[in-house]
Amino acid sequence: MDLNHINLVVKNMEQAVALFTRDLGFTLTINRNNKMAVLENNNNFALVIWGQILNNEENLPVYPKNFHIGFYQQDKETVLALFGKLSQNEQLKFESGPKNIRNTFGFYFYFENLMIEISVSPFKENIL
Repeated sequence: MDLNHINLVVKNMEQAVALFTRDLGFTLTINRNNKMAVLENNNNFALVIWGQILNNEENLPVYPKNFHIGFYQQDKETVLALFGKLSQNEQLKFESGPKNIRNTFGFYFYFENLMIEISVSPFKENIL
């Protein structure tokens, strides 16, 4: 069974689409008036970005504690390069810089209230 998509709710659609396309390698497939967008990556994985306005709510969406999405990178150098790029974005909040976490190397950051993890796959050999 393959995962079809994940639906994320955000307040600022334009910034979310920019983050996922410009910085995280997704391609915009559908954008419905900056209220809902579908993005895809090279693995045929779809990410649906749903604007909070469609929920008839003004506030930032709230995710459960520890809910997050994660993206694997090829190696430690790629993680460091992506951190350098993302850390220039003033809309993002970082818990810390890249470091050893569990059995891998990576970092966490927040877009609005959504936590995102960037790390090397812990299933690769000799990552640390």
